[in-house]
Amino acid sequence: MPPAATHRWPVTLEHGEIVLRPFRRWDQEEWMSLRSRNRDWLRRWDATNPEPHSALKSYVEMVRVLNRSGRDGTALPWLLCLRTSARGQPVIVGQLSVSSIVRGSALSASLGYWIDRDRAGAGIVPTAVALATDYCFGTLGLHRMEINIRPENAPSLRVVQKLGFRHEGLRRAFLHIDGDWRDHESYALTAPEVPEGLLPRWEGRHRRIPGQ
Repeated sequence: MPPAATHRWPVTLEHGEIVLRPFRRWDQEEWMSLRSRNRDWLRRWDATNPEPHSALKSYVEMVRVLNRSGRDGTALPWLLCLRTSARGQPVIVGQLSVSSIVRGSALSASLGYWIDRDRAGAGIVPTAVALATDYCFGTLGLHRMEINIRPENAPSLRVVQKLGFRHEGLRRAFLHIDGDWRDHESYALTAPEVPEGLLPRWEGRHRRIPGQ
């Protein structure tokens, strides 16, 4: 595997029509419009802060903190974008973040995502998750990726099931979501389980089973 030193933030990943790229200050209007349209759709799954005094106060501050975490190597905060035409700029359709990156004896990270309700179920999120996971296994040299999902979140559960993440059990009161501590189902995948890469495996399965 390439050494972790090959990683330099900012990083943009592209595959077909899907683009994972860092946040920029001038994305504010587009990002906030997307969040506003999806407020009700995302409310049940959005992380909330039980320490309100430490919450970020503005979009600009959020971008600064997220990109600092990318430079520090503790997270990979990406906008999930989609090319809708050959010449047009990719439009923002969601977010994918790799967080809690740990090196040393663990070499692990957690991954989370959300997408515009109108784009859900089109195979965009599984492809983006596979793309990000392969970057973490290949370029970052990580060993383990983990995704934690609320038991009621059927669309997200379908994503990890399609990609072959292993179910490792229930974490009680794991994250503060929608104003309270919520249980999460924990799923994981290690690099040796996908020696060919997760994206090639997903695309091979996707071609064999149309509509997945």
